[in-house]
Amino acid sequence: MCARPFGFVSARASICGAGRDFGHRTTGHAILSGEAGMSNHAEKLRAISTKENTRVTVARVLRPHGRRGEVAAEILTDFPERLKRLKAAVLWDGNPAPREVRIRSCWISQSRGGQAIFHFEGSDSISDAEKLVGLEVQIPLAERMPLPDGSYYISDLVGCEVFERGGRALGRVREVQINGDEVAGTPLLIVGMAREELQIPLAREICVSVDISARRIEVVLPEGLLELNRNS
Repeated sequence: MCARPFGFVSARASICGAGRDFGHRTTGHAILSGEAGMSNHAEKLRAISTKENTRVTVARVLRPHGRRGEVAAEILTDFPERLKRLKAAVLWDGNPAPREVRIRSCWISQSRGGQAIFHFEGSDSISDAEKLVGLEVQIPLAERMPLPDGSYYISDLVGCEVFERGGRALGRVREVQINGDEVAGTPLLIVGMAREELQIPLAREICVSVDISARRIEVVLPEGLLELNRNS
């Protein structure tokens, strides 16, 4: 059960859609972003590490589209326009050997809530397109969209060590939980501690310092937050 944020979340957190293109900003609003790995769909943000590189998922193939080998894909990035500029990608089904592919074209359809229509090289018929269903469309981690200062990808927050201001170590971020778009739905850092987990609202007045390069987050916990988590 999630601890409900108190009335301190004037800096609410909203979600951009990482392997998705999504991020978190701790200015008046905290924005989570996830290319490949998490979004409101929450990165499904998943960053995929391989010996060669690290990739993020920006779309997932849903079904054939038309008769020429095109496919409709679920958009897993908060920056869908960038998909139209892709020239190449990796198609991945969870196996160790991903498939590199050239992209002939991509356009954004507004049907069914918005989907990307890809035409991959080598896909020239409905039967070719059917073989692509379920594959994730991935790009190198280095090609994620840059975020504004003070914004972070969810995949970058996961794994950070969390400290109380003053030095006490609390634990490591296991995941970022998204509960909705409104103030009451402020994202929560799920922090693994020795015997329990701590749920910390991702709000500027609580997460006072986020240093991704150092993998360190400093927090000022509101009075009663630890007890609230223990009773949840």
